[in-house]
Amino acid sequence: MKKFMVFHHDPDVDCNVVQANWRKLAQVESGTWIRTYYNEKKGVRFCHWLAPDEESLKDIFTRMNVSWEMIVEVRETVPDLWGEKWE
Repeated sequence: MKKFMVFHHDPDVDCNVVQANWRKLAQVESGTWIRTYYNEKKGVRFCHWLAPDEESLKDIFTRMNVSWEMIVEVRETVPDLWGEKWE
């Protein structure tokens, strides 16, 4: 599975609706929802997912009527790895 960050910007969505979707998204089999970082005041969410490809995530969100602004494949790093990369 590849790692993705999904950016959602939906300032008018109720937090209770988002939390209800999280329960549903946690049960999806075609991708694995890992974690969400959010700012409720700005209506912004960043969601970490594992999925075979971007299209799989688009299908999940479309079926659940969840909007997204951007889906980006990412790699994870920590400060220790940056040092090794640039040596």
